[in-house]
Amino acid sequence: MSNTPQNVYVFGVRHHGPGSARSLVRALEHLKPDIILVEGPPDANDMIPFLAREKMKPPVALLVYAREDTSYAAFFPFAVFSPEYQALRYALAHQIPARFMDLPQRHMFRLAEQERERLKAEAEEKQKQAAAGALAPTRAAEGEEPTEEEKVRLDPLGELARAAGYEDGEKWWEHMVEQRQDETGLFDALLEALAAVREKLGELDEKREPLREAYMRKTIREAQAAGHQRIAVVCGAWHAPALHNMPDAQQDTETLATLDNGMDTAATWVPWTNRRLSRWSGYGAGIHSPGWYHYLWTTEEELAIGWLTKVAHLLREERLDASTAQVIDAVRLAETLAAIRGRPMAGLEEFNEAALTVMANGNEVPMNIIAEKLIIGDLMGTVPDGIPMVPLQRDLNMEQTRLRLRQSATATTLKLDLRTPEHLERSQLLHRLRLLHVPWGVKEDIDHNTPGTFREYWSLGWEPEYTIQLIEKSAWGSTIEEAATEYALHVSNETEKIPELTHMVNLAILADLPGAVRHVVKNLGDRVALSGDVKMLMDALPSLAEVYVYGDIRATDVNLVHPIVDSIITRTCISLSTEVAAVNDDAARDLFVSLLSFHEAVMLVDNPQYTRQWYRVLRSIMTQETAHNLIRGRACRLLVEVGEIITEETVRQMRLVLGRLAEPAKAASWLQGFLEGSGLILLHHDELLPVIDKWVVSLDNDRFEALLPLLRRTFASFTESEVKRIGSIVSLPGARRVVQQQQVDIDEKRAASVNPMLDMILGRNENEDDEDNNGDTQ
Repeated sequence: MSNTPQNVYVFGVRHHGPGSARSLVRALEHLKPDIILVEGPPDANDMIPFLAREKMKPPVALLVYAREDTSYAAFFPFAVFSPEYQALRYALAHQIPARFMDLPQRHMFRLAEQERERLKAEAEEKQKQAAAGALAPTRAAEGEEPTEEEKVRLDPLGELARAAGYEDGEKWWEHMVEQRQDETGLFDALLEALAAVREKLGELDEKREPLREAYMRKTIREAQAAGHQRIAVVCGAWHAPALHNMPDAQQDTETLATLDNGMDTAATWVPWTNRRLSRWSGYGAGIHSPGWYHYLWTTEEELAIGWLTKVAHLLREERLDASTAQVIDAVRLAETLAAIRGRPMAGLEEFNEAALTVMANGNEVPMNIIAEKLIIGDLMGTVPDGIPMVPLQRDLNMEQTRLRLRQSATATTLKLDLRTPEHLERSQLLHRLRLLHVPWGVKEDIDHNTPGTFREYWSLGWEPEYTIQLIEKSAWGSTIEEAATEYALHVSNETEKIPELTHMVNLAILADLPGAVRHVVKNLGDRVALSGDVKMLMDALPSLAEVYVYGDIRATDVNLVHPIVDSIITRTCISLSTEVAAVNDDAARDLFVSLLSFHEAVMLVDNPQYTRQWYRVLRSIMTQETAHNLIRGRACRLLVEVGEIITEETVRQMRLVLGRLAEPAKAASWLQGFLEGSGLILLHHDELLPVIDKWVVSLDNDRFEALLPLLRRTFASFTESEVKRIGSIVSLPGARRVVQQQQVDIDEKRAASVNPMLDMILGRNENEDDEDNNGDTQ
């Protein structure tokens, strides 16, 4: 049994739509309600009065989170053109009560927790069944598409759109609601249409939706019991039929009786952005064009001329042609398209087509710029002072103001000169936030020639989720400095991994946290003293090397890390020869990467004692037959680069490894280790290339084809110019004569058989080959 409640006026809206908002405001002015109930979290009722503050500038979002576990958090965005925002502003302006009426988030979080536990249990059960071989394939596993009913459940407005001949619900709502010039009967029509869709589909969510709508009806009944005579209910259009025809109160009471007290929650306002309102951000109630909708709501000028003039201004800013005459032609084309399509006015679709044809000359690239900067936009809202915040948030706001750092929705580049006190403090703040996993700033290595010097480059871009991270980290302290220090101490006590500890030392020094530095360094020293993992020690050195060399720029005492650097280098040099013996290909590849970074770190430290020690180890590995050839090859290459061995010694090592008795796979692995990353060594040492050429020619067809992928990967790591220069050298007649002089009994026929493959590897073409042959003949 259901009934239509008296004195209750239900307005079904789209959550972000200027047409809905405009129609709603007019309806409220006509109704003059004495209370407004809005779909939203009752946990945040105390936040509603802040919307009247002058500095509250949408887009903004309500953030509701569980105090006990901030992984349970929800954002509720509001744009200036959101009907809910306009309804709440109307209530505040007319001094009438306004309440949120959706199911409180304390219950939603509890339901989410139960769902998380259920899914975890199901996953564990499936793993057991899979291990036992008793798990039947699911429809998803078989790659089947969702049923039509499932698709409609995900997009109920899309059902109405398809029935009207539109591609999707967005365009249908745009044309039928947002562009509607006469809203008479709009809400009644939507109520009737959605009632029909609901009757066809049933509930979208068998568990949460009945609870949500039961709580909404409970709130409506409470407003009636309080004596309100004109109750305006603003909700998503989908819920309107369920609130217009209400069942008996007893039925809703029984539905809500299944809920417990839920989780303890808190709420606040946070700035939001147009980009986060966009559907492309993954926001479930998102829209395609928040920038366009903002323009529709705020503009008072003629729509077509105003919008296409903005498009022209943007194109000019991007150094693209956009004349006044083109604006006029685009306006005429858009209005003509709208008339042909039988629409009351031109909309975004017509404007885009007109701009593409007239201003962009059919080029999609300018349209991408228009979409990003105008149709979506980069607007970011602001919230007033006095908003409830944890102390850590408040301290960050104070630091941002003091250091003149502004939150922005778009990425901006910040250049810092650490010799300037204010710039140094900015850097320290950004590093402290990095340590707390609040990546507002991302450090960029723009000038690769001056790592760790007094210049830093940061890309700054604020995301609303960083507020949750700050709330989560507020348990560690009430200021950014205190929280970063305590969190660093906590991580260093919990982790056993040496690279993580060295990274934390580096961050703590960059963030100017001397208390954390001393503690983390002590823990790191203890771990290093007990560690037998050579690779872990090697991976730990690069971060410490930068501190060792450049830490003094920040006026920080880094002498604490010197004994650890000494210990890591010494222990690595003692144990590495044993570590590289008898390892498989995967382990060798991992060691290869670590070897490169460790070598760079030793070169950066530039201590004669360490370099002599390291060169002895590289010589030992180079001649160690039990070592993996990938590592042996790189050890030889590194010694050549630092001038520790001369070309004759390099040739001798190469001939030993690439000799006739050598196993081809091991020889190819040595060659990969020696050459990978750069072919310049072959260009600077003329004697090396003939040795490689001779070895390749000596391979039979089967071995050559087996080794070809490895050879291709090696040569693919060279730059294009290196490949061309090597190819030209190989093609020169003189180079061929050098090869011939160093060979005995060359089988010309066998050598010629590999030329096509060799041409592909070295980047030679047929014309070049013909020219070389002509040169030989002459």
